[in-house]
Amino acid sequence: MQELEIPIICANTPQAKGRVEQANQTLQDRLTKEMGVQGISTPEQANSWLPTFIDDYNRRFAILPRRPVDVHRPLGDAEQLDQILRRKAERILSKNLIFQRHRSGYQIQVDRPTHAMRKAKVTVLENSKGEITVLYKNQPLAFVLCSQQADQARVVAAESIDFELLNASKAHKPAPDHPWRFPLYLLNPLPKLLPDRGHSNFGGWGDILTLG
Repeated sequence: MQELEIPIICANTPQAKGRVEQANQTLQDRLTKEMGVQGISTPEQANSWLPTFIDDYNRRFAILPRRPVDVHRPLGDAEQLDQILRRKAERILSKNLIFQRHRSGYQIQVDRPTHAMRKAKVTVLENSKGEITVLYKNQPLAFVLCSQQADQARVVAAESIDFELLNASKAHKPAPDHPWRFPLYLLNPLPKLLPDRGHSNFGGWGDILTLG
């Protein structure tokens, strides 16, 4: 937003926050139900139907502004939305021109002597598809993936736990012959019962109460 010179106006009153939450509830709940009523099941169908929904939504819920002045401005030639609307991170190159990103190592490929870019600061851009672009002084650099660490336990936000668990369950589906799919008694036959020693059958399967 700062790069596009768009000031952010926060909702600082309960009334304004309530209006925001009501709009979010309408879009998150009623929109998906309306798509089901319309028989929409693909992104292409949703995109073609979306203008109709926007017109109907604005007709019922839009409020005229106090000042009807259009403050929109045209997009400048220097404002490259493809680069601005991305995740951004700054990295410092090592002596081998390597930087780390998402537990992976990337090495910069340059024609100039490597010592000229040691400890240089680069900007890493990542789009919604996970594609990475590396900029040095606003110029793209060639790079290669040189190392990748195994996926380890990590902390995730509370609101994304369901999404992460769903992806994890799909990525690590047990094999058809995995022991997890079979009852324990089919894998390990029951041990031979010890002779009755005059006490109850509790512990009759060779647990710690019958050892001795």
